[in-house]
Order: sequence, then structure tokens, then C-alpha cells
Amino acid sequence: MAAELNELYDAVVIGGGPAGLTAAIYLARACCRVLVVEKETFGGQIALTAEVVNYPGSDPTSGADLTAKMHRQAERFGAEFLLAEVDSLEKKGETWHVHTSRGDCEAFTVLLATGAHPRRLGFPGEQEFRGHGVAYCATCDGEFFTGKDVFVIGGGFAAAEESVFLTKYAKHVTILVREEDFTCAPVTAQPAKEHEKISILFRTEVESVEGDVLPRKITWKNLATGERTAFTPEGGDSFGVFVFAGYEPSTSLVKGIAELDEHGYIVTDRHQQTTVEGLYAAGDVCIKPLRQVVTATGDGAVAATEMEKYAEKIAKRTGRKAKSNVRCSACHRVKDTGKGEPMPSASGPFTLEMKKQLATVFERMERPLRLEVALSDDPRSSELLDFMTQLAKMTGKLSVEITGGTGVPNVRLCNADGSWAGIAFHGIPGGHEFTSFVLGLYNASSAGQKVNEEDRKRIEAIDEIFHITILVSLSCTMCPELVTSAERIATLNPNVRTDIYDLALFPEIKAKYNIMSVPCFFINDDRDMHFGKKSISQLLDLIEKM
Repeated sequence: MAAELNELYDAVVIGGGPAGLTAAIYLARACCRVLVVEKETFGGQIALTAEVVNYPGSDPTSGADLTAKMHRQAERFGAEFLLAEVDSLEKKGETWHVHTSRGDCEAFTVLLATGAHPRRLGFPGEQEFRGHGVAYCATCDGEFFTGKDVFVIGGGFAAAEESVFLTKYAKHVTILVREEDFTCAPVTAQPAKEHEKISILFRTEVESVEGDVLPRKITWKNLATGERTAFTPEGGDSFGVFVFAGYEPSTSLVKGIAELDEHGYIVTDRHQQTTVEGLYAAGDVCIKPLRQVVTATGDGAVAATEMEKYAEKIAKRTGRKAKSNVRCSACHRVKDTGKGEPMPSASGPFTLEMKKQLATVFERMERPLRLEVALSDDPRSSELLDFMTQLAKMTGKLSVEITGGTGVPNVRLCNADGSWAGIAFHGIPGGHEFTSFVLGLYNASSAGQKVNEEDRKRIEAIDEIFHITILVSLSCTMCPELVTSAERIATLNPNVRTDIYDLALFPEIKAKYNIMSVPCFFINDDRDMHFGKKSISQLLDLIEKM
């Protein structure tokens, strides 16, 4: 269900991983009006896990499938969802004011379920080769190291599991573990220990990574003997380094508001409430001995039951009530087969769930757009044309124009008069780029997503031409934030243009720039390559420095 901002909610959940989705299920089922705000993609870190085998009552499944079921379940009970970044929180009187990149809302209670992000180690060469050989996400970047030696740094759950995943691409995987053994459960580490393409060095730490444009030499030290070993691939080839050294909690939103421990994790009581009334936390942001999907869902359920009671208390005290959700009254009558079956697909490339999302966007479009599709001899041309044609059939606000092209087919968003709206996608905008493409349509055809006043003024002040080239992978969960930030700037100032490339379809670009990680981008020329997700403010900082 789409969100309506500038309204009052019983609860706002920040973070769409297992903890946040579970809380949404419990709150919505209790007939609370709940909004889940997620800045990247619903599912959280577990969505990157290829196989989940220890979730109670579930057959082996992928993390993406497991959390997709949670998402649908919450939606069936009436939870509302918003893809946006929460900029700040503040408590005014009895309610919380949540300021997001797409507008503001008010809530009786807030749940922080923002999870954690990969920790960097700081060894010499880590920053220098980031994106050119040093990576942090096997799902996003594993294929870039096909046929190469790969080193994995870490001894926990992620290192053990992702090392096995990387054997799909790597010639050989070597794991460097500081401890005497893996720190995860033995059953998790066993596949890595038994894999014929994996070597494991315990009591070992990386000392440095060296090279030219790519890594050519890695040195590690045996902590027991002090012996140093250097590895250089045969023939001067490069190699990959994946860092899985744990996570840092994403708690910047509540610094100065709620109490954190010395490592930055949120202090909560047994009901998951922080040191501030009405503010709760669940999942990997909390102090806890075990960070697994099952403990995250438990946190979410506990927090939700307490949030329901707290919201009811504040509603009675203030005499205010969140607008009732009509779907909630009917949700208890929905027959649950217990099979967790996905929504049936409609004809064409879009499921019914995707069509619902699109209908909301089309309703808010204020101006018509032309989808200029450049076709070529590439067999993907027909797929791209069908994708755009099906989109246009759903609304009178889109039309399709076919043009000639060379190489990989692409689509440009144009205004009704034929002028370029500043956004082009080279390839087919599927996977995680589907949502960013849809947001591009919305932003190019209407007032669009809210941008804070300071950033809007900075965008309007751009008086030179800036061309942002972004290289993405459709499986990367970090790419959409960068894409939507760049597209939003482009839709607010005609001096900024954005081209997005599915890197899997452009091996010549990958080779030219030695790209080993996504998202990757450059502005105007290739003098300075940048990696990682960026907010609008961070992109503007880079533009203003040029």
C-alpha cells in the first residue's frame, strides 16, 4: 500500500529488513496505521543471502524470497510502504516528526530497524583499490572476478558463506582468518572447510594490497609465527579481495537522541524501547549476542506489541487518532493458505504487485513523457521494447517512440516536446533498477520526490553542463540510491544529465576503467572514478568541487 505523507501514523518503522517487516506485520494486524520507510530495497542484508536453511518452519530458501513473503504479508494486513531516506527525527510534545527525502510525517511511535553496514579494516591498499579489486558484496561484485584468485578477509558467518558463493566465479578462494577457527557456527563453516576450491589460513591477517590500477600483490602475516607471505598471480594478473569483517550499526539518526553503547549500538530495555519514550529499536542496531534473521524477527515482534500499547496510550492522552486504514478491518478475514505463495503474475513483464506500484506513480504524474527506445540488432531490443510498450499501455501519460541505435538498446526519458528529460538507461531496467526507473518517471513528470530546501537551492544554482555516468549491476542493492539521487538532480536542472549503464552488458567499459565493483560513476570525464551509494547532498558536494 502506498504511503500518504504529512499525516499521522500510529507507528513509523525505519528499515525494511526482517525486524522492520515483522513489526509491520504485528502492528498492521493489530489495526495500527503503520508506515515502513526503506531507503534502498525491502529485505535488508539477508536479501543478499543465497540460501537460508535455519529459519524455523521454512524449507531452504533465499533471503530475498523469505523477506518478499514478509513484505507481502505485511501489505496484506494493511501496512504502508515508502522508498525514501529518513533525514532526521525529532520529538515534539507527544509525537515524533519523521523527515524523509520524500516528505514528512508524524507518529506516536518510531521503530529504528536500520541494520548495519560493512566494516572496513583500514589496511594499506584497501581504500586505494576499492572498486578496482577490493569489494564488500559478493552478490554485487563476484562475477567481476571470474577466473581470478580471490582472497576473503574475515572469519564470521558472512566470510564462510560468501567464500563458497565466490567459488562460482573464482579460480581459487583463500580465506584469511585472524582467529584459530571460524567464529560462526561449525555447520556454517563446514562447507567452506570442505570445498576443493577454498584454502583457509587461520591466525592470519592481511598486511597490505599493492599494485598499479589493479591489485598485483597481497601480503599477509601469520600471527603465531610472525612469518610474512606475499602472493603475486602468475603472468602479472590481478586478483580480488573481499572484506567481510563484520558490520557497524546504522544509528546516526538517533545519535544525541537515544543512548548508544561504546560501539554505537542502541541501548534498549526488554521491550525494545530505547532510553527515550516512544522510540524503539530492533534487529542488528541493538546490543545482542546473536545477529540472525530469527532474532531480528523476534525483536520486531516484541517491539511492535509494546508500540501498539504506547500508541494507544498517547492517542487517548492527546485526543488524536491516526486515520483508520480501511484494509485493516478486512485483513482478518483473508484466508491464509500457509503456503506463502507469491501474488499471481499478470500477462507481460509485470506482476500484479508491480502494477499496483506503477498505478500509484501514474496517478501522480502531472505531465506526459515520451519513452524514446533506441533499438539495434541486439536480441535484447525486443525485450526492452516490450517492457516500455507494456508500461505505456497502463497509462495515457506515456508514449513510446522507436529510434535507430547501435550496440546495446537503451531508453531515454523525454518530455512531450521531444526534449531530453535528462535520464537514460542503457540496457533493461530490471532487478533493483526497476524501482529507480519508476521513480525517474515520477520525478521527470511532476513535482516529484521532496528535496530539502538547501539541496534544492544548490541544484538550481548549477549553471554549467554536468554529465553523470553511472555503472550498475541489476543485482546490487546499493546502486538504486545513487541512481535516484543523480536522476533527481537531473530532473530539477536541465544542465545535469544522467546516463545509467547495466555494466554486465558493457564489457568494454569495465575493461577500460578496470571496474571491479558497483555502483561506480564519474562526472563529465574519467579523471576521477567514484564508488558507492551517494545521497543528493553528497553528489552535489562532488559537482561543486569540479
